[in-house]
Amino acid sequence: MSAYPFGIDFGGSGIKGAPVDVHAGDFAAERVRIETPNPSTPAAVAAVLTDLLGQFPDSSAPIGVTVPGVVQHGVVRSAANIDKSWIDADADALFTAATGRDVHVVNDADAAGLAEARYGAARDQQGLVIVTTLGTGIGSAMIHDGVLVPNSELGHLEVDGHNAERRAANSARERENLSWEDWAQRLSTYYSAVERLFAPDLIVVGGGVSKHAERFLPLIRVRTPLVPATLQNRAGIIGAALYAVRAT
Repeated sequence: MSAYPFGIDFGGSGIKGAPVDVHAGDFAAERVRIETPNPSTPAAVAAVLTDLLGQFPDSSAPIGVTVPGVVQHGVVRSAANIDKSWIDADADALFTAATGRDVHVVNDADAAGLAEARYGAARDQQGLVIVTTLGTGIGSAMIHDGVLVPNSELGHLEVDGHNAERRAANSARERENLSWEDWAQRLSTYYSAVERLFAPDLIVVGGGVSKHAERFLPLIRVRTPLVPATLQNRAGIIGAALYAVRAT
């Protein structure tokens, strides 16, 4: 019987999971990935979760699952990039019943933020840390003295009359073929707005594009220190497992 909690990252194209050593902040076994079903209804995703867990030794340890949407007390309240049937679904109860294990669901950016704060770029940082994930949209996590303030959704701030993520997400850079310099200007405007509202002590910039941080991060003009995320695509799984342990 494995004593490691399990983390699952539910995304638009893939569902990935692994047991996690929450003391070391890393996977305790090789990650497994299964294609996200189409349509990605709650029942279909629950079936994939049970298949994924079946590829690992039996365990009674808790499971954390990320969802790309607002999550309140285990209930999903939004579904921007997943099937609309998720809205108002009690994902905690559904997944717990399907797997026979204690399951806790968390917003995907919040999971990444928890992981970066505990093990990554924001480790041992006091005060307010804002972790952003730049991808199709802009996910965000707010962590104060190690405590998560959930569902911040800072990608949906209105900045200069626009929804921020429509102008400043990595998808906008790709869609409009922006240079790194032009994109950094938009990010400067976005992060300046975040800075004015929240006065964070540190901003962590994540998402897949963070592996190119040296090309755009030095060009962003804000007072707050900006650092690239360090856990990359492991952050969701690790943060989900950590969330489950804390929620149990």
